[in-house]
Amino acid sequence: MSDDDHEHITNGESTDMTLNPISFSTTSGGIQTELSVEAVANTDPDELITKYQLEECSHWINENGFKRIALQFPDELLVDAAQITSWLEENVSGLIFVLGDTSYGSCCVDEVAAQHYNADSILHFGYACLNPTKRLPVFFIFDQQALDVADCCEKFCNFFPDPENKVIVFYDVRYSHAVDEIRTSLETYTNVVITDLDIPQNKKEPNCNSNGQHFSKCQRLFTIPESESIEDYSIFYIGEPGHFLLNLIFSFSKCPSFTYNPKLQLAKQETLQNRQLMRRYYLVEKIKDANVIGVLVGTLGVSDYLSCVHHLENLIKKAGKKSYTFVVGKLNIAKLSNFLEIDIFVHVACSENTLIDSKEFYQPIVTPFEVEIALNPNREWTGDYYTDFRLLLPGAACYVPQPEEAFDNTDVSLITGKMRSLGEDPDQPEPSTVILSRPDAMSVTTINVKTADEFLNQRSWKGLETKLGETPVTKAVEGDTGIAWTYTNELPQTENS
Repeated sequence: MSDDDHEHITNGESTDMTLNPISFSTTSGGIQTELSVEAVANTDPDELITKYQLEECSHWINENGFKRIALQFPDELLVDAAQITSWLEENVSGLIFVLGDTSYGSCCVDEVAAQHYNADSILHFGYACLNPTKRLPVFFIFDQQALDVADCCEKFCNFFPDPENKVIVFYDVRYSHAVDEIRTSLETYTNVVITDLDIPQNKKEPNCNSNGQHFSKCQRLFTIPESESIEDYSIFYIGEPGHFLLNLIFSFSKCPSFTYNPKLQLAKQETLQNRQLMRRYYLVEKIKDANVIGVLVGTLGVSDYLSCVHHLENLIKKAGKKSYTFVVGKLNIAKLSNFLEIDIFVHVACSENTLIDSKEFYQPIVTPFEVEIALNPNREWTGDYYTDFRLLLPGAACYVPQPEEAFDNTDVSLITGKMRSLGEDPDQPEPSTVILSRPDAMSVTTINVKTADEFLNQRSWKGLETKLGETPVTKAVEGDTGIAWTYTNELPQTENS
């Protein structure tokens, strides 16, 4: 980037950036590639303070006396990072710095990256999953999006013409600024419950009567009468399709779900609950068939993530299976393809990122709750689904203890049709490979699971050989230059060369 380009971005002016497509080609015309970059405009300085609540940010920083403040942005808001930083530096006494690319989803607070720079607080901009943090105080600034409240409420009334209809209203955090106006527009509906954000470190009671059943689901707070059940209500969601909507559908799988997309001004009833639940139940069967399970750490910021990892490792061990724990950052197919010995992965992440469509991955990716269903004989499938792994830990509302004594469950796989047994001891001696022992009380042979070391020994190629001490030490030399299609030393020689 040239000095002119740098000044163009950071001088705080609202200008449009026009980037032309970039073309690459070779002398033979074998490679032709175009890279188009969408133009992005900075927010007008007059709107910056209101859009990002900068006065509230400075008040929070100065009131608490923070000295090293980390700013976290999603990719789509980085265009305003320089202007926001400049404004805050003029209005607070602390050091302001912007965090780089987050290790995991941008909806989670990246406390680890902030601590690397000794930050004592974080300003989190943009969409947030609102999962609780543990290390640093956080102030959330949502990227407020436009909402036509009149059109939204009109579509709501079309779905629910009876003012006595029981409905729980959820919404994307970016539309939370319009909640009071929505509540006023729907005040004739006596049984409509509009949720409040369950913001970490800023707990408050639901905006409802103090009497009744209080709930905190999908990081939203609400209250319903004691005599009623959540299953008596329909769900109405305001926002675009995404991780939160999927989390909402699974969390309220027994309730009819309706959505309103503010950008398209489109309302519809969701009809995929049963199909999605059947897909997840299929993955439960895959867990039971698996011998080696990989535990993927998908967050370092959500509180109690380590407790969940240890809980899963203990659960997998008691089921007679092997487990390996991986910290690979953001998931992609190439990373996980390196571990062919893993039969299935379980993803420990925030409630919105734990559900992954793994059809393109070589191994399925499941949630901690699905592992609980598969490997904990005391937990039964009831149709309820929990995406928040903290609900499954000891002391939580949905915790189900494992059997204290050793167990041995034998059944038939619904996928392979073969007999399988859970509850074996993975540390018992390996039986003979010639004659397999058969327990007296069972009609199925018990075979120990394989370890990653056994898989490695069976591979024909085990990776590059290090040959420590055998390779001579030489000085670094200049390598080939150019592109793989034609390096400079491979260019055709001219008659004069």
